Amino acid sequence: MSTAIVKYTGSYRTECMHVRSGKTVETDPPLDNQGLGEAFSPTDLLATSLGACMLTIFAQAAQARSIDIRNPSLEVTKVMAAEGPRRVAEIHVGFHIYQSVAEADREVLERAALACPVAKSLHPDLKQITTFHWN
Repeated sequence: MSTAIVKYTGSYRTECMHVRSGKTVETDPPLDNQGLGEAFSPTDLLATSLGACMLTIFAQAAQARSIDIRNPSLEVTKVMAAEGPRRVAEIHVGFHIYQSVAEADREVLERAALACPVAKSLHPDLKQITTFHWN
């Protein structure tokens, strides 16, 4: 079974449908690439996928160890390459964990997040810069 169906809707926009759920996401290029910047761009989704994957794996590791993390969040910043072909050069991920967590548990959770499948699927030239802000 396919994962997604992507349709071109004009003006450089797409509609991406998740086959299993039927939920959709629209894309629109950023202003500096002939778009209106009114939705996630494909490269925004790439960066956001890294953050979502890291947070999911982080939460799974916490649950497996009965570590209370409540509602962590993160911020994702995509940095495009200034030179060469148009591409994502860096993705910055900043975790915010609002619960007190023992140092040993922090290390386990951080290692789990950094080893998420999306992180391991990205090209090594794409810099992944992750910070963890505890409390």
